Order: sequence, then C-alpha cells, then structure tokens
Amino acid sequence: MSQTTAPLTFEVTRRSDPRPDAEREAVLANPGFGTTFTDHMVTATWRRGEGWTDGKVVPYGPITLMPSAAVLHYAQEIFEGMKAYRHEDGSIWTFRPEANAQRMLRSARRMTLPELPEEDFLASLRALVEVDQAWVPSGTSGESSLYLRPFMYASEAFLGVRPAAEVTYSVIASPAGAYFSGGIKPVTLWLSTDYARAGEGGTGAAKCGGNYASSLAGQLEGIENGCDQAVFLDASTHTYVEELGGMNLFFVTKDNRLVTPELTGSILEGVTRSSVLALAKEMGLEPEERRVPIQEWKDGAASGDIVEIFACGTAAVITPVGELRWDGGSCDHRGGVDYGEVTRSIRERLLDIQYGRAEDTHGWLTRLV
Repeated sequence: MSQTTAPLTFEVTRRSDPRPDAEREAVLANPGFGTTFTDHMVTATWRRGEGWTDGKVVPYGPITLMPSAAVLHYAQEIFEGMKAYRHEDGSIWTFRPEANAQRMLRSARRMTLPELPEEDFLASLRALVEVDQAWVPSGTSGESSLYLRPFMYASEAFLGVRPAAEVTYSVIASPAGAYFSGGIKPVTLWLSTDYARAGEGGTGAAKCGGNYASSLAGQLEGIENGCDQAVFLDASTHTYVEELGGMNLFFVTKDNRLVTPELTGSILEGVTRSSVLALAKEMGLEPEERRVPIQEWKDGAASGDIVEIFACGTAAVITPVGELRWDGGSCDHRGGVDYGEVTRSIRERLLDIQYGRAEDTHGWLTRLV
C-alpha cells in the first residue's frame, strides 16, 4: 500500500503543563521500563487517495477512537522499538533506525497497512526527541536511555474485513533504565509444547501485537513452572527452536560457532540479532544461521558442545540463558558460571557502540539531537 506523497513535516504544539523539572529528574533517577512517558508524542494520518498528512508533535495524552475503529476488531496494527542514547558530550543518538524503518515497511506490507517512507520515520523520531530531549537520561547513568515506540493502527471507523482507508501513525517515548533492575542474571526458560507463537504463512515475521498476545499463554505456563520466559518451537513439526515471545536466541558452541535459528518467515528479524551476527567474526566467532532442533539444544547442554546460550532484543540487549525446563525434565549448561565470557563480551561491545564509548565502525549510529 505504497503511495507517493511529499515528505512529512511535524508542526509542534508544546504542552502548557510539562512535567516539573524536579519530578522529571526523579523519574530519570529510577525510570524502570515502560511505565512513565514523556510530555509529547508524534501523530500523522494516512488516508486512501491522500497519503500521509497532518504530521504533528502534540502533548502526550489519550487517543480518541470510535468503538467501530478497525484496529479494535481486526487487529490491523504494527509497531517498532528502539532507544535514544545520550553520549558523554550531551548529543543524542539512536542505533540502526534505518533497520527499524525497513522492518516497519515489511510489517506494513504483511498487515496491508500503508508504508511510511524511511525519511518520514526518521523525521518523526527527530521531531519527538528534539522537543523532549530533557527526558533522555545522562549517558553516565548506567544503561539508562529513552525508549522510542513508533506504532501504526487502523483508525477508520467501520465493520468489515478489508484494509482500512484511514490509518494513524504515532511515536511515544518512555525513559528506561536497565531492563533487569537487580543486575544481569541468567533466565530460566520454559519449553512451550502446547502453544506456538506463529505459523507458516502467518504474521511471525511482522512486528504486530497479535504475535505477542499469542505468546502470553505459553509465558504464563512457564511462570507457573518457575520460569522467566517461554521458548517456542515451529508450529508445523514442533521440532525446531524459533524464539522467545519477544527475543531471538543464540547458541555458542565449544568450537566457537555462534548459531541462531534461521529466518523461516515465522521468526521476527531482530535488529539486535542482525547486529550480533555482524559482530561475530570480529570477536573470533563463526556465525551460523540454520534450523536448530530442540533435541540438539538438550544434547548439547548435556555433552558440553553448547557452552553458552543467550537471548537478545532491544529492551534487554543481551540476556544469558541458564536453564531450559519442560514437562518432565530440564537441562542446565552453565557449569556453575552465571554469565559466559562470549555473552558478556558481545553485550559490552554493543552497549559501548550505542553509548559512544567505542568507535562505530559499522555506521550504525544516527544523531537525533
């Protein structure tokens, strides 16, 4: 649903009652994750025959929808997630936003939503961060950042199964601290065998809310069994490892291979995932994308062929995996070590690039302010 229009510009209307400085600083000192939002948000509207118009930065607040809005009935929506980082000199950057923009284009095509051009996507991020730059935490405050959430939904009021003729795009932002407030600890995963996150020909490769909703039953089952997250298998054979509800998986072998499940159309192509693959050879690892049988995971943990496992995503960056449990069994590959050296090195390398502490030899950083 592409349609050529003039590049979007964003008219700014500042809120008359911004959060007081002292209150904002208190939030930034202990931001949590996804619980407090900045003073403003971006909006734009697409209409069939008109394209994208009405770019605005407006006060953050409730969205008005008719009860018949298509998104409420047919789940025609997509979203993205990335972070803005304040570097030591006060400048503000984001990490590989072009990759997020291109993934949003792919998601839009799958969900028959209008394509937002990359230049408009980047302009919307700059417009919001420019106005709310005081909400970006200091670059010296641990792993704090400003989480950016662009999203798009069918706002046309109608009942009927067809692509919407009116769509709203928005960006909101939330100060974010380290994803794990108690420090990085290995997570325990539950092997979901009764539920699948996505199936062949479905929406697994699109970043849409339905994929996350479908993962919740498996995640709750995992929590009931003392686990932190669930890992899902392919829907057809229940044989091959796919991903967690919102993170990709990597396996480090004793012969220095870095193995991750290949993209089959039902796995989301994570920006952190592709960044890890790009860094692998620089770190003495041989990247390998292929189908990974769940039995290989169990056998590799038992034999020592698999020496580290980690999950990755924008929110938590890199998270070590300590144990896999399933109905009737479990395997733990840690050997008394909570945090493997490869996992630690990759995590530190990514963070150093994002916060400007290491040279960005890949050209991944884009300055916003």
